[in-house]
Amino acid sequence: MPNASNTKRTALQHTKLALRLALPTAACLGALALTRPAAAVPSFADQTGQPCQACHVGGFGPQLTTFGREFKLNGYTMRAKAFNVPLSAMAIGAYTHTKADQVPAPDNLKPNDNFTLDQVGLFLGGGIGEHVGGLAQVTYDGIGKVWTWDNIDIRVVNQGKLFGKDATYGFDINNNPTAQDVFNTTPAWGFPYTGGAVAQTPGAATLVNGALAQQVLGVSAYAWIDHHFYLEAGGYTSPASGTLQWLGADPIGMGDIHGVAPYGRIAYQRDLGNGTLHVGALALKAAINPGRDRSTGVTDHYTDLGVDGSYMLPLGKGDTFTLQARYIHEAQSLQASCALSEMPLDCANVNIGELRGDVAYNWHGKVGLTLTGFTTTGSVNNFVYAGNTIDRPDSNGVMGQIDFTPWGAGNGPLGPLVNLRVGAQYTAYRQFDGTTANASDNNSLRLFTWVAF
Repeated sequence: MPNASNTKRTALQHTKLALRLALPTAACLGALALTRPAAAVPSFADQTGQPCQACHVGGFGPQLTTFGREFKLNGYTMRAKAFNVPLSAMAIGAYTHTKADQVPAPDNLKPNDNFTLDQVGLFLGGGIGEHVGGLAQVTYDGIGKVWTWDNIDIRVVNQGKLFGKDATYGFDINNNPTAQDVFNTTPAWGFPYTGGAVAQTPGAATLVNGALAQQVLGVSAYAWIDHHFYLEAGGYTSPASGTLQWLGADPIGMGDIHGVAPYGRIAYQRDLGNGTLHVGALALKAAINPGRDRSTGVTDHYTDLGVDGSYMLPLGKGDTFTLQARYIHEAQSLQASCALSEMPLDCANVNIGELRGDVAYNWHGKVGLTLTGFTTTGSVNNFVYAGNTIDRPDSNGVMGQIDFTPWGAGNGPLGPLVNLRVGAQYTAYRQFDGTTANASDNNSLRLFTWVAF
């Protein structure tokens, strides 16, 4: 029979390691909950003289139409009036029910049936002249009860010729890899476009899927050539912990990037039939000091490679059909985390694969219906996934959403200056953190109201 003290010590070691190595888990998913909704900005509608549905499928962000993609790639500079106030705000409130009570209950909440103010966001968004524009957000997290900086996307752009073709090219500054992307298949702006932080979510995720959001600052050069080819190359680094703390972000988070983490993106868009097709790929490579601890002399290494695609088909009378999908593979070598936890180096090698796809129909620019399937798989690791039933990260399920946007055409009580979306999401799990047993206990229903003004 095992010695009780040894068992307790082993459990403590596993717990310590899980905390250190669950790097793409709660940090990632918490970041997603904070950053997803930063897009439906009425100040852009005021600036361009266009209703929200001109830039956004269904009349509410963040899913972009082809016109919306052009507006963002051109630095948010298009305008129909000499001056407008570049300020907007948004708020999201929700009710969340889970199939089983959460034990322990989320902080400051009940075990179930919670009404919450999820977020309040303030935006500075618009263009200055013909070459500079951007979007910057500050968000109040109603669950954590803190203010923090949220997504920023600042652009300096120009138009000219590249390879003999008309092109838009420039530089972008952002604080969340893929926040600069115009295709709603990459993590920052992928479905679900609003998500709560009340219900439990699977632990494992790739680094590019939100784990670095608001923890980094990046600069990239990009080109949009002939309205078909998109090319981007840049890199990310970590601000000082004091700077992040001043900005309201977690000063530790994932840790800090050793040197610069390179990021690359390529995509191709073309008309196909009566719709628009895009296919693309992305890559992110990062060396990270976990917990900002450099004592081991080694780092954790992450290599993310992804492919994505979408098809958007306008059907007339405001109806739109869309298909979207992405796959991201991540290879991890967690040498620093294993050394810090005094674990053998064979604990370091981990592989994760994320696949998700969704199909959506928006009727008359008002009623949206979306169904998405998602799955995360990974290699067996007795140390990283010690808290999971089968020592691997596997999770999968489906999510359905129905939403109603009455004023996407700018016909609200204050014209394009106010927009509203109400909706219902249901998430069902077949497998959760490595097990099918009781996975459905994490099924959740979320009813939300999202107002932008």
